[in-house]
Amino acid sequence: MRPYSPIAIPALAAALSLAACGSGQAARSNGAESPPGTVGVTTSTATTDGKSPAGAARKHGVRLVRVGSFEQPIGVTGAPGDGSRVFVVQRVGQIVLLRNGHVQAPPFLDVSKSVYTQGGDEEGLLGLAFPADYARSGLFYVDYTVQGGDIEIVQYRRSANANVADPASARLVLRISHHEFSNHNGGQMAFGPEGDLYIGVGDGGSEGDPHNNGQSTDTLLGKILRIAPSAAGGYTIPSGNPFAGQSGKRPEIWAYGLRNPWRFSFDRATGDMIVGDVGQDQQEEVDFIPAHTGAGANYGWSVWEGTRRNKPGRAPGAVSPTLTVSHSSGYCAIIGGYVVRDRTLPSLYGHYPFGDFCRPQIEAVELRQGHVSGLHATGLQVSALSSMGQDASGHIYLTSLDGPVYRIAAAG
Repeated sequence: MRPYSPIAIPALAAALSLAACGSGQAARSNGAESPPGTVGVTTSTATTDGKSPAGAARKHGVRLVRVGSFEQPIGVTGAPGDGSRVFVVQRVGQIVLLRNGHVQAPPFLDVSKSVYTQGGDEEGLLGLAFPADYARSGLFYVDYTVQGGDIEIVQYRRSANANVADPASARLVLRISHHEFSNHNGGQMAFGPEGDLYIGVGDGGSEGDPHNNGQSTDTLLGKILRIAPSAAGGYTIPSGNPFAGQSGKRPEIWAYGLRNPWRFSFDRATGDMIVGDVGQDQQEEVDFIPAHTGAGANYGWSVWEGTRRNKPGRAPGAVSPTLTVSHSSGYCAIIGGYVVRDRTLPSLYGHYPFGDFCRPQIEAVELRQGHVSGLHATGLQVSALSSMGQDASGHIYLTSLDGPVYRIAAAG
């Protein structure tokens, strides 16, 4: 399934089934039908007070505050050290700035003439990332599809007006060949704790990964990349990238075996990385990568989909997902979130909220070195959930492809 598409939404089941492995780094068996050490966890999605989602949210001390309505929002982020500005990414090609809660005009950046959205509903402006030195350098990075379907990572610079970028400052960083099919582009970008830029790229599209891109290390498709962007454009390969210097392998690859890592995040307190990888027919998965680990990890696609064997073949050393959810319970496209470090939300502090495009319920779980615990329904609901985001102050946002953007706030 696609992360946001006009698909038929099945009736939601009353129970949600998850498979939690003992460790986020446990290896699958290439010969078995399911990875060893996997256990089933079941939880009810009914509201915890038995009355209403709003009542459940109040019980957990949280509520949704609507911050505005936008055109196909698919991301929210903030610039490091700037608590007054929040940036909303619109798939159609604009980045809208909220300053102290108020929409600013004109848009911070409008690249709609460069962005291609006509090939499919997974194309467009897909990602935005600010480096730690943004206040000094004024540089930032966007991820979008261009005509023909390829993906471009482009550097822009803030103008003399901090509320507006300079559209003429564009410098190409990286172009990723993605011309055969329109779906599975990925699009998430984030700077890691060490300062390198991580980029999620889908497997190239269609269904079933027909070219086995997920398991091929000579292509950038089906991967998480890690690069060090250069101020003058382009990039270098960071020290420690697992395939650097190896003939026939792409040095930009940091991890592989992913179908469509639509949204991933770093825990701002620990540096742990959490990836929501959109599944195909049966399972959605979350992969937990402890800080300072994960280089060269293989997450199994397309030999594995979640905990189930998807097709014959080998996925050497494939890492089992930390958490899976089933399409039979109404899921279709997982939307990964952020570990909550907002001290105004004590009931969610340290938890990882996540959702799904086909289910309005937002759930939360604790992930500790890959172990799953504390899974619960938050009582929050967002229809057509397209993304989650985090600003510089640690506030968590949820976007609906229908237009609304919400912030998780303490119940009051």
